[in-house]
Amino acid sequence: MSPNDARRAPADALFNPPAAFALLALAVWLAFFWQLGAVPLYDLDEGAFTEATREMLASGNFITPHRDGEPRYDKPVLIYWLQAASVSALGLNEFALRLPSAIAATLWLAALWGFTRSRVDATTATVAALIMAFGLQVAIIGKAAVADAVLNLFIALAFFDIYRWLENPRQGVLLRVYLWLGLGFLTKGPVAVFFPLLVSFAYCLSLARFRDWLRAVFAPLGWLVFIAVAGPWYLAIYLDDGPGFFRSFFLEHNVGRYGGVKHGHAGFPGYYFVMLPVVLLPFTGWFLRLLPMVRALWADPLDRFLLLWFGFVFVTFSFSDTKLPHYMVYGITPLFLLMARHRDALRSRWLAFGPPLSFMALLAALPLMLPLLAGQADRVHEQAMFAEGTQVLDWVYVLTTLAGLTTLLLLAYVPRIPVWQRLLLAGVVQTLVVFGALVPRVFAVMQAPVKQAALIARELDQPTVVFRTSMPSFSVYRDAITPQVDRPEPGELVFLRVDKLDDLAASRPDDALVILYRRGHVALVTFAGGGDG
Repeated sequence: MSPNDARRAPADALFNPPAAFALLALAVWLAFFWQLGAVPLYDLDEGAFTEATREMLASGNFITPHRDGEPRYDKPVLIYWLQAASVSALGLNEFALRLPSAIAATLWLAALWGFTRSRVDATTATVAALIMAFGLQVAIIGKAAVADAVLNLFIALAFFDIYRWLENPRQGVLLRVYLWLGLGFLTKGPVAVFFPLLVSFAYCLSLARFRDWLRAVFAPLGWLVFIAVAGPWYLAIYLDDGPGFFRSFFLEHNVGRYGGVKHGHAGFPGYYFVMLPVVLLPFTGWFLRLLPMVRALWADPLDRFLLLWFGFVFVTFSFSDTKLPHYMVYGITPLFLLMARHRDALRSRWLAFGPPLSFMALLAALPLMLPLLAGQADRVHEQAMFAEGTQVLDWVYVLTTLAGLTTLLLLAYVPRIPVWQRLLLAGVVQTLVVFGALVPRVFAVMQAPVKQAALIARELDQPTVVFRTSMPSFSVYRDAITPQVDRPEPGELVFLRVDKLDDLAASRPDDALVILYRRGHVALVTFAGGGDG
């Protein structure tokens, strides 16, 4: 137990069971289930995952995922199985497709609460879980039909059981570690194994327990559990599809992402120094307060384990050529526990409230900024989206963001309530504004036109193709494979981004291009025959 744990006065009853369970249930609903099916799927990621799930159900091939008729080697199979089960029970809709992520995020939060409760106390466990629920990036992936919430559940479970085993080496706990590693490997591959192995090695080395690490890593029964969980599908996809998955997934999407830029997701050397404060909003200042305490934290075994977990993820991805904000989520679970455990150190209201106030002020200023950004945009589809954005950021949005900003200012000055408690309330405010006002409007601009075009194409029931555009949610909503072509035929419906219209017209200069639907950055068109078609 740390000195902070020993000195801390009894917490308010609200943060202890049974009241804490009601508080956490409300937080889980607000963070992961509220608005879960209220907005269209976003492209590229949600569209790609969910189209692969839709095709899996349509084809009956539950081994090799396909997207628009082509094998999709980006990720292993578990997320598609989970989404397929949800869709089979609830139908093909946004709620069903995102439900596995919401459930996984809930179990992840429960795992954090249980581990913290047993290692510290119930109050700290509740605070850590609330930090997790109301953190910006966790709430985003907890509502997204992608693999990240499921992966982070298994990563967290593996780390928690690694620490339990090091405290009290029991075979059942060690076998559980290998179970989580196997399920993580079936969700997103090597990353689920790499960090638990690396961090546990460094932690054992720091405590002169290298032999214990070797004993755990070279446990034959453990690897049998791992192979029994992950091996059958990897063997099945090899038998079904040959070596294509292994070449693409392991070499291109793992080694290739680290040693090169994939899908244009490059970043500058200090990318995560900038993105981590955004990922942790509104708790950025709470995290910054920990930095001067690192040397003292290192002396405590639990804090040391948590620091190593975060540190290795941060450093590893800082050297990766492909950089994405959600990569940091692999390493922020320990920060939730560290912040909660040392919450009494957070006393500066401006350190605490500066980041969320700045973020809310930026959201409130968006209606003023969009016209300026639109004036600098030189691509047709970007200009179209900015034009749509200026319309959806209406007076309701302005009032909502200003109300959020005012509430945060009031919370910053509330007397006699600990700063950390006020910051948790700021998390509630941020969640309400982001997912109640901002996200629906962003998706109305970026994804509602894609969904509407797909529904029109589905109603017309004609051969449909895509021209030089990657928005796979179109196929999900059309409920059919939509192949990519370079030269559509007359009579085919063509879905595309509006900046591709000139190229499309040039592909058939003798045929008349007829626009059936155009909204924002996308269009649905066809050619009237007249040339060589």
